Amino acid sequence: MTIEVKVPVLPESVEDATIATWHKKPGDTIRRDENLVDLETDKVVLEVPASVDGKVVEIKAEEGDTVHSDDLIAIIEEGVVEAAPAEAVTEPAPEPAAETKADEPKLSPSARRVAAEEGVDPASVEGTGRGGRVTKPDVMNILKSGGSRREERVKMTRLRSRIAERMKEAQNTAAILTTFQEVDLKAVMDLRRKHQEEFTRKQGIKLGLMSFFVKACTDALRKFPVVNASIEGDEIVYHNYQDIGIAVSTERGLMVPIIRNAENLGLAELEMAIGEFAVKAREGTISLEELQGGTFSITNGGVFGSLMSTPLLNPPQSAILGMHTIKERPIVVDGEIAVRPMMYLAMSYDHRIIDGKDSVQFLVAVKNALEDPARLLLGI
Repeated sequence: MTIEVKVPVLPESVEDATIATWHKKPGDTIRRDENLVDLETDKVVLEVPASVDGKVVEIKAEEGDTVHSDDLIAIIEEGVVEAAPAEAVTEPAPEPAAETKADEPKLSPSARRVAAEEGVDPASVEGTGRGGRVTKPDVMNILKSGGSRREERVKMTRLRSRIAERMKEAQNTAAILTTFQEVDLKAVMDLRRKHQEEFTRKQGIKLGLMSFFVKACTDALRKFPVVNASIEGDEIVYHNYQDIGIAVSTERGLMVPIIRNAENLGLAELEMAIGEFAVKAREGTISLEELQGGTFSITNGGVFGSLMSTPLLNPPQSAILGMHTIKERPIVVDGEIAVRPMMYLAMSYDHRIIDGKDSVQFLVAVKNALEDPARLLLGI
């Protein structure tokens, strides 16, 4: 019996997908629930598993093709798949005979290392060593003369294209303005240092910085609800919940998973949610639902060493907080100079609905909550 493999029904916000990787080819056997193909959307990679045991008879779409919901992409002949016999394990293939490598350039170990590090094609280097051997000076001379000047064109992934589209949409649509503030993180860091061991033992997770920032932001959003609002047509939508997006950098690009109703979560719950999303995003197992929505976002360029930046909005959200690297700097405290762990904060906002006064007061509220975490517990 032949089984048709079709593209799963895609969510409303996803119009189509791209065939990313086929894990089987015609003639290959496949087991039920084994992944047959990866489909790349503009947000996540979806796996399409086989629904039966059998053999792949035909593949209807090539890698790179665009497909839609319910499109036929493969055919499987259902049948029993026998386990491979133990003796089927083959010995490693012998090394190719020396004569098959006759045309390859001979490189000294140091020349091979430099060529690999600098991306130089050994075939483009004329060897001056004994018997035409390519030496390190030969490779260095190529680099001094401009190298091989190669170019490589790689098609943008769906996720990268979507990121580019969204960022340009933000710039073209919103009236983006950024306000800055600095925050003294000594109180937060002292609190973490004092209670880290007991917190980790009780909660099973370390107490990081991000949970404090999320908590400070939810508290400030409660005081300044317009920062948590968004524009739809000619209306301002005020959200009575706080779904916070946390930007996560992955090899495929930036993803922003959403912590739903973050205002109701404690520090431990926030840390668990943030950690789980970071793992899912980097492993490519995050779902579309976990990336959709959001009323406010936080991005942390400080993990890469950024001292200050102007983050871009994540439409249709109206504001985003940018965290940066922590630097010990001398500041005046109670009339005396003290060295404190300082961070620059930046909040970009849509000036169409958020006035400068609200943005500044919001950021000051975040600063006050972080410099005196007891305010979060007292609700002041």
